[in-house]
Amino acid sequence: MTKVAVIGAGPCGLSALRSFEQAEKKGEKIPEIVCFDKQEDWGGLWNYSWRTGSDQYGDPVPNSMYRYLWSNGPKECLEFADYSFDEHFGKPIPSFPPREVLYNYILGRVKKGNLKNKIKFNTSVTSVSYDGKIFQVTYHDKKNDIISKDVFDYVIVSTGHFSVPFIPEYPGMKSFPGRIMHSHDFRDAEEFRGKNVVVLGSSYSAEDVALQCHKYGAKSVTIGYRHNPMGFNWPKGMKEVYHLDRLEGNKAIFKDGHEQESDAVILCTGYLHNFPFISEDLKLKTTNRLYPPKLYKGVVWQNNHKLMYLGMQDQFHTFNMFDCQAWFARDIIMGKIKIPKETDIDKDINKWVSMEEKLENPDQMIDFQTEYTKELHSLSDYPKIDFELIRKHFKEWEHHKVENIMTYRNKSFSSPVTGSVGPLHHTPWETAMDDSLKAFLDQPKK
Repeated sequence: MTKVAVIGAGPCGLSALRSFEQAEKKGEKIPEIVCFDKQEDWGGLWNYSWRTGSDQYGDPVPNSMYRYLWSNGPKECLEFADYSFDEHFGKPIPSFPPREVLYNYILGRVKKGNLKNKIKFNTSVTSVSYDGKIFQVTYHDKKNDIISKDVFDYVIVSTGHFSVPFIPEYPGMKSFPGRIMHSHDFRDAEEFRGKNVVVLGSSYSAEDVALQCHKYGAKSVTIGYRHNPMGFNWPKGMKEVYHLDRLEGNKAIFKDGHEQESDAVILCTGYLHNFPFISEDLKLKTTNRLYPPKLYKGVVWQNNHKLMYLGMQDQFHTFNMFDCQAWFARDIIMGKIKIPKETDIDKDINKWVSMEEKLENPDQMIDFQTEYTKELHSLSDYPKIDFELIRKHFKEWEHHKVENIMTYRNKSFSSPVTGSVGPLHHTPWETAMDDSLKAFLDQPKK
């Protein structure tokens, strides 16, 4: 009997569990699966926790989720092909739901079976090594403080890469009298009401944290970028300036000469791909990019084909791409897909990496990742889903953001699974202060 370890029970790990469950439903004999997760419940980043820093067992908190987070892309672009939003909620819902709504949807799909029995919660994997035949996995049951070992034929790493913050240092930080934090520890924008906030970064977390602070009443929000500004048409009270040079007292001084009084500095400086539990010869080393090197089809570790990594890409596509990766990994493990010879693997990886290195703008990046996901989709029996429509939605969404960064979440998109169109939400995002599932789904009576 083949035995598979899945490390992490967030969206990627749950995609892996779901893929095997679907094969079993079709009457196929599946391997024995053990999934490990260091949190006490499934859902990965989508679990909201008030905790920052360490959990009650002294482990770093993996969670970066904050209150009032709303999806920053159309939900239709991340819909599961085998479990539509319409099926889960019993009706079409608006296109940009808050965290609790998405969390409810992710779990709705996996709650139906007995997948939870396969997961060891409150359990950290502390080492993974390979002896030429088999993987040795050591893990720590944090609740009972017991260390155990087990052996596996295959390992699927689905720990994500948004939990270990990259924290740079700037001159003057030591003596800055206000609050300095990484977006990883950001939990509630209310904290910054009436404050002057400096946000450092130019990617999605900088964009969203800055907008959150503005929405919940920050006095001013100044975004410092290093390379290229996001360049949106920011509302009054928000601006983008070039590259923080230093902090002097409570002043942030930027390289373009701009000075800003500041009560708080929020570092939206990204995350590290970090796998301290994996032996060096098995460890993926990459920055956040659309095609990490050494992964065949973005999934299989080039130097050991029994090791798979899910969801390690920088992402436009998310849940349904993780599904396509998981179904592909499953079929390799179950012997339905044959791995080609080394030279072909090398050629395939180089082809994708060199295409990725030439990408210049979001539209090209969307096209690249759509082509990648479509190729994976064609290799397994993952159900039909309209990736061409998703591609179109992503490009429209990018243009909506350029038109107005405050209103893009008020738009509607159609489902690539059922075709139904998300209704307009009852409250525009800018004034929707309650992010609960109940408030979102309760459409006021006409």
